[in-house]
Amino acid sequence: MKNLFKLLLTIVIASVITISCSETTKKKQEDYNSVKKETVEKTVNNHKKNSKIQLNDGKLWSANYETTRGILNMQQLLNTFSSEDSLEAYAVLKSNLEKEFGTIITECTMEGESHNQLHNFLVPMKDLFNNLGSSDITTSKKSFKALEKHLASYSSYFE
Repeated sequence: MKNLFKLLLTIVIASVITISCSETTKKKQEDYNSVKKETVEKTVNNHKKNSKIQLNDGKLWSANYETTRGILNMQQLLNTFSSEDSLEAYAVLKSNLEKEFGTIITECTMEGESHNQLHNFLVPMKDLFNNLGSSDITTSKKSFKALEKHLASYSSYFE
């Protein structure tokens, strides 16, 4: 009887700990996502509109690894996109691109003028994302093509 009681008590304690840990992890992820979204919005809103990206006295700017990886991931998302006639597919693509965009912003360690120029490159993408999620398939397709072209130009400004 004692052994059965100990076993039940152990199971109850393990269950409480497991539930508590999973709730804590879920809360931390929600907090992280909220901070990430807020950081992206502040970054985009605080940036000067229509700022043109420029080279570094004719040379490429150095970008951190996370930024370049994020741009490559976005290019890969576009390269593997195949549902060109589905508004729902464009909405999913938009969401995935925005997640990658958020990761670039939150993991950015660049400073100085290279950081400013990176923002000149990134900020126009927000409008392209919005148009990608349009309710008009023609607008979504145009935004897709413009985003492809814009992302391809990354290597013209950054190494």
